[in-house]
Amino acid sequence: MSIPRKADWFVEAVTPQRDYTLRLSFANGETRFYDARELLDDASFAPLRDIEFFLRAHRAGHSVVWSDEIDISPEYLFEKSVLS
Repeated sequence: MSIPRKADWFVEAVTPQRDYTLRLSFANGETRFYDARELLDDASFAPLRDIEFFLRAHRAGHSVVWSDEIDISPEYLFEKSVLS
């Protein structure tokens, strides 16, 4: 039986920045940046407009979360982020 390897897009670490970006480390070893400002006009992400709330971003499982109601899938973050 083989052990499944981690998907490249699994988030290993996240550091939220004051400019509404996320510094992300992925399972494939890449460090990438995601600009979350694109989310701020979406009603479901409205709490992120509060910078203190935004800075609470943390890794849970393989993704990034702020609360029980607000998270972003790791696949989306990998696709939309850029290499640093």
